[in-house]
Amino acid sequence: MSKIVIFGASGMIGQRVVQEALSRGHEVTAAVRNPAKVTEQHPNLTVHAADVNDPAAVEKIITGADAVISTVSPRTPGIEPADQVAANIGSLLTALRSLGDSAPYLVVVGGAGSLLIGSGERLVDQPFFPDIYKPEALAHAAGLETLRGVSDVAWTYVSPAGVIAPGERTGTFRLGDDYLVADAEGNSNISAEDYAIVLIDEVEKREHTGRRFTAAY
Repeated sequence: MSKIVIFGASGMIGQRVVQEALSRGHEVTAAVRNPAKVTEQHPNLTVHAADVNDPAAVEKIITGADAVISTVSPRTPGIEPADQVAANIGSLLTALRSLGDSAPYLVVVGGAGSLLIGSGERLVDQPFFPDIYKPEALAHAAGLETLRGVSDVAWTYVSPAGVIAPGERTGTFRLGDDYLVADAEGNSNISAEDYAIVLIDEVEKREHTGRRFTAAY
């Protein structure tokens, strides 16, 4: 059993990560701004009100944990996605560094826009990439570059498939590295339920420390 802290636990991905971790017998702390939004009930689940942008609060909650998963989405009204991602990652790194060798493993839920296609061009830079999603995709991409410059904290960054949505937990998917994983028709999809499996697998196995990876059908 591991002790896992999940920031953004009330979101679409966060809820499913909480459920997946609990189903495997882990001890979970759901860290959210509004605890009332966490409806899951379980003997191994603790809910705390916390702002991921407060390093002192983050440090207090993650002390003694084995892993911390950030599923926070940069969609807060009035805050630019780039500013929010930078603040989130900066706060997490500050808290983790303060714990030194006892710091938990950091798993960051990122975006698919920075994944590469074809000859090595980013998905977000393609003409068909929707303009409405570009600010968030570029913010996530900048967050990845920040992490790639970090060597004193154990981290991984997990990009989802091109499309992620609620669906079925199949347990069947493919992993990749920096390139978009797609099927024979060029479709790149994964359910939030299977993506949660990917995240908790990484917490348990730590197979991608210090690098990004992705998953899709």
